[in-house]
Amino acid sequence: MTEIEQRSVCDGVNFRSVRDMKFKTVRMSVNFLLPLQKEAAASNAILPFLLSRASREYPDFTKLGERLAELYGADLSADVQKIGDVQMLSLYASGIADRYALQGESTSTELSKLLCSVLFDPPFEDGFFPKDGFEQEQRQTIELIDSEFNDKRTYARQRCEEIMCKNEPYGISRYGSKEDIRNLKREELTGVWRYLIQNARIEIMVLGDCDPKPVYEGFYNAFQKLGKRSTVECPTVNVKKADQVNEVTEKMDIAQSKLVLGFRTAASLRDEQVEAVKLMVALFGGTPNSKLFLNVREKLSLCYYCSALYVSMKGIMLVQSGVETKNIEKAKEEILFQLEEIKKGNFDDNEVNAAKLSMCNSYRSLSDSLGGLEAWYLSQTFAGYVKRPEEAAALISAVTRQQMIDAANNVTLDTVYRLVGNGVEKE
Repeated sequence: MTEIEQRSVCDGVNFRSVRDMKFKTVRMSVNFLLPLQKEAAASNAILPFLLSRASREYPDFTKLGERLAELYGADLSADVQKIGDVQMLSLYASGIADRYALQGESTSTELSKLLCSVLFDPPFEDGFFPKDGFEQEQRQTIELIDSEFNDKRTYARQRCEEIMCKNEPYGISRYGSKEDIRNLKREELTGVWRYLIQNARIEIMVLGDCDPKPVYEGFYNAFQKLGKRSTVECPTVNVKKADQVNEVTEKMDIAQSKLVLGFRTAASLRDEQVEAVKLMVALFGGTPNSKLFLNVREKLSLCYYCSALYVSMKGIMLVQSGVETKNIEKAKEEILFQLEEIKKGNFDDNEVNAAKLSMCNSYRSLSDSLGGLEAWYLSQTFAGYVKRPEEAAALISAVTRQQMIDAANNVTLDTVYRLVGNGVEKE
């Protein structure tokens, strides 16, 4: 039986626990949410990686590693993501469940103490983060940006989003630009850290087999020492309809061209129609039985891959495909034709049932891993009502054929992005 609790730690800090005895591990995260801004994206992005390196109590990798080893090989990591127009900076800790500790100690409580240590008590040198750690994380963040550029499927999607949302925060990279990362000054980051602790909206997640009470109390005491917080607002812009189609073509020395189409769906996370849009997108290009996969890829062989995804926070749909250069326009026409087929209701009950089954199975499988559950609940941070995965599955099952047709007819094409290759991969 899964037990879910939610409570406030202090102003702007929410604590949610998902307790399930079937897991042999525990996972917890502290997630800082800030408006995505070009001038602050780079300094924010490097911070969680910098914090995860050490604390005053464990001032270097060796000491921190020894402590993690003492906690039965626990893990500490960091990440940066986008949720709509919000930049989310995360620190994660995971380890064995309390009942497996050999001396009867509470590993979950110790993990929360470790997280508080790195978050609230960095190993400052003369008031600043250590120089060697800063320079290393600076290099590694640039390498992360380079790795996304080198993965042309990821790059093409990001370019489409950047073009489509050029006047919205969502068009900004979650890491900021390479130039901004290079220009960061170590002296600036102490102030960025203080602002993060005092002003970010914070979601604390604790999942797995552990008693959440002592973990909550540990974070509660840590935040009480900070005094009064002032939490920033984290809005997301939702454009309901595209007024015109933006077409951008870029060329690069790559073997396989990329085509990405960006659509506005008129429905985002808080809208009643969101389930109908999700199911429509699954029918269109979200499963191996979808229209894009069966027709554009399999039947007509126009693409190496072709799929659709829905970004519910922004209310946008992206269709991604890898194509031969000569087939780009044919693939585009066929993708749009398949969308028109759904708008006209040219699909049968078997297709609907296959889409529903696929989506419901994916919701049910979320409970198989702590990471899946964590991602699910964090994705609903800005929802009016937070649903369990099984509730979401029930809502998908209840979507009608007409609701799917209506959802499709609200979709408008916003951006066509072509990354055209010459058939030769540059070494």
